[in-house]
Amino acid sequence: MRMTDDATARLLDRFLADLRALAPVAVWAHGSLAGGDYQEGRSDLDLIAVLEGPVPLGTVREVARLHRRLRADEALAEKLHCSYLTPDTVAGAERSHLTWAHDRLMKRPVTPVTRRELHAFGLVLHGEPPKDLLPPTPDRELDAFVVRDQKEFWRPAVRKARLWKQSVWVDLGMVTFARATVTLREGRLISKKEALAALPGLGAPADVVEDIGRRRYADPAPPTEEWTARRAELTRAYLGPAIDGLVATYEPLTRA
Repeated sequence: MRMTDDATARLLDRFLADLRALAPVAVWAHGSLAGGDYQEGRSDLDLIAVLEGPVPLGTVREVARLHRRLRADEALAEKLHCSYLTPDTVAGAERSHLTWAHDRLMKRPVTPVTRRELHAFGLVLHGEPPKDLLPPTPDRELDAFVVRDQKEFWRPAVRKARLWKQSVWVDLGMVTFARATVTLREGRLISKKEALAALPGLGAPADVVEDIGRRRYADPAPPTEEWTARRAELTRAYLGPAIDGLVATYEPLTRA
């Protein structure tokens, strides 16, 4: 079933209503929804909730129950991810926070990229704006994170051939590289749509870029096995050297 914009609005309204019991100080959206490139049923709903006080075990259990109820009632809820902060824990990009994502609870940081997004174009769904609660992210911290992410996560992943037969790895790998490049070169964040437009100028294989665009903005037929294998080869052959060059150029600058 294809979703409509009404499904997103209904889900967010339900989430905010259910969250009232936990007394949120603020709820913000980042990612595609905030950046203006949201594709319902395809994009994730990336949220941050700032709760009033500490997050004891009882609150953790209530967060899990809340998301499971949503998942049972709203098909789009599988795309909703939310990290839970408090006013005392918002500072420090290295700190991990309670997060619901991919149908389970985990702990993970709110990255410098997310923090910069929230300050630049975060969407306030409830309460205080990000600038009133969230410390700004210095340029050096943002750049260092972007370089480290490319070097320590994406470059090793390129060596794992089996991953790149999955569309999600192709999409995220290519788009994240383009966004990293623009951030390091120009000091700004761009949307996934802008990243796709930037990729040809960065030397990316045109067939792969077009494939990503069709799957994100149209309704293409499932890829053949032949194209899936070829796409993986093209993507890995491009990303490996491209990431190496980006890291070699900008890593020294983040240490200067």
